[in-house]
Amino acid sequence: MAPFSKVLVANRGEIAVRIFRTLRELGIGTVAVYSEADREALHVRVADEAYLIGPGPAAESYLAGDRIVEAARRAGAEAIHPGYGFLAENAQFARLCEDAGLVWIGPPSPAIELMGSKTEARAAMRAAGVPIIPGATEPVGSAADVLALGEEVGYPLIIKAAAGGGGKGMKVVEAPAEAERAFEAAGREGEKYFADGRVYVERYLEDPRHVEVQVLADAHGNVIHLGERDCTIQRRHQKLIEETPSPAVDAQLRERIGAIAVDAARACGYRSAGTVEGLLTAGGDYFFMEMNTRIQVEHTVTEEVTGIDLVREQVLIAAGEPLSIGQEDVSLHGHAIECRINAEDVGKGFLPAPGRITGYHEPAGPGVRVDSGVVAGSEISGLYDPMIAKLIVRGLDREHARTRMLRALEEFSIEGLPTLLGFHRALLEHPCFIAGETCHGVVESEELAERAGELTATSVETTQSSVGARLRERTRSVELDGRRYEVTLLEPEPPWQELARRRRERSRSGFRAAGSEAVVSPMQGTVLKVEVAEGDEVEPGQVLCVVEAMKMENEIVAPGAGIVADLAVTAGDAVTSGEQLCRIVE
Repeated sequence: MAPFSKVLVANRGEIAVRIFRTLRELGIGTVAVYSEADREALHVRVADEAYLIGPGPAAESYLAGDRIVEAARRAGAEAIHPGYGFLAENAQFARLCEDAGLVWIGPPSPAIELMGSKTEARAAMRAAGVPIIPGATEPVGSAADVLALGEEVGYPLIIKAAAGGGGKGMKVVEAPAEAERAFEAAGREGEKYFADGRVYVERYLEDPRHVEVQVLADAHGNVIHLGERDCTIQRRHQKLIEETPSPAVDAQLRERIGAIAVDAARACGYRSAGTVEGLLTAGGDYFFMEMNTRIQVEHTVTEEVTGIDLVREQVLIAAGEPLSIGQEDVSLHGHAIECRINAEDVGKGFLPAPGRITGYHEPAGPGVRVDSGVVAGSEISGLYDPMIAKLIVRGLDREHARTRMLRALEEFSIEGLPTLLGFHRALLEHPCFIAGETCHGVVESEELAERAGELTATSVETTQSSVGARLRERTRSVELDGRRYEVTLLEPEPPWQELARRRRERSRSGFRAAGSEAVVSPMQGTVLKVEVAEGDEVEPGQVLCVVEAMKMENEIVAPGAGIVADLAVTAGDAVTSGEQLCRIVE
């Protein structure tokens, strides 16, 4: 008998689709929610039922807990699965669901609350004997406090949002002069993404490995770990590639850090699937960093090597059942790697690149898995995370998995917007990745960006020569049984349009337009802050404004020395790619 009749998934995209699959296997009805921007999204189409919960901005839809609970009530759902992101680690929303008589498929709200406050979590872990990174266990109130801690523990430091996660609200301070700007930026991001502007500070460890441990805990006192995941390959503290087992972890170290993770879960009264994130130094020291009280984006690699469906375990735990496996039943088979395929432009510093997918073909074959929430014609909106899909492979060992991933990446075809396909191919071919190193300094290097560009260009040429020209949208009016319909068609575009597109890109590339004095926005987004005023004198590299796109802050800097003229934006303005922000007059 199914544990629930219906479950609403309070999320969108690939994670919603992935959760629906497990629910169907359990014989549970699936309920989706969607914003106005997601009316045609894949997760809406594959669910048994779907309910509109508001306009496109997440604050008015996917973060509107009362609307989600109301949708669950209308659907007759018995439980809510939050996925990851949005309200997944919001204790108030968990309580709202429980107060409405809905089962929350996640950890208890007190555990979410404790681990959601990074300062309280650090204090609790230290009290439980779990090693933590040197630094503050209380929020800091000013840049002066940051400077005082720098005197105490040394530089570099890292400032983190107290309620943060997912790389948001994290700023590195290399020297005292950077403290004030970093303190303000971290607090601003914390307020924006987590409605909490408090920050804390800890010592920034140079070139550690980011190693996390997957845990499962039920309501019967059972807590186990499922091995580690290595998430060291990151950009701006955002994970790009994850793998398990870690190249730096042997059986003895796995047992030690697994025990640390289990102790951490017990210390906060945890229940459900969760992840204890830590930093592993070259000397083998392992420090607790934070606990993510939800399913992780990269849970897939753990599933591949253990054979355990983590979402299934979450659902059964929420239904009151004990874990289906014990620690002695957990074993790792082979090696798994995940690549996050985002809509980002590597050649422009990984800037988000929203747009429409005009062509889409997933790879297949032995050991290949794709978790995706898109099809050809899907829109990657600037309102949400830029992820298109997750590509996961499993091999007999790390080298087998690496070469299998390269084959799968080559087969993967996504047209219509820039992606990380070429970047992942370039990185997996690089000697540092082959050797299992941290690849520190390589990920954002010009060398890798150039190689990624070469591989992307080759892929585009191959795709276009074998499949035909790019597709473009055309709207046609048709009548069926006396009713008029507007139909959107995807038609091959004429060859001259590609030349015109390249000419336009060249004309607006970089931060300067014609005349070498116009500063333009390199992406579509929203101006968060303007750092200068009309008539200000600026130096080369000085921050002019901050533009936010797809949950990432991007500093727009002066291309040279001069005076600010024709300042055309203020905080809150929406800008398009290539739009002039101001001019720098010598």
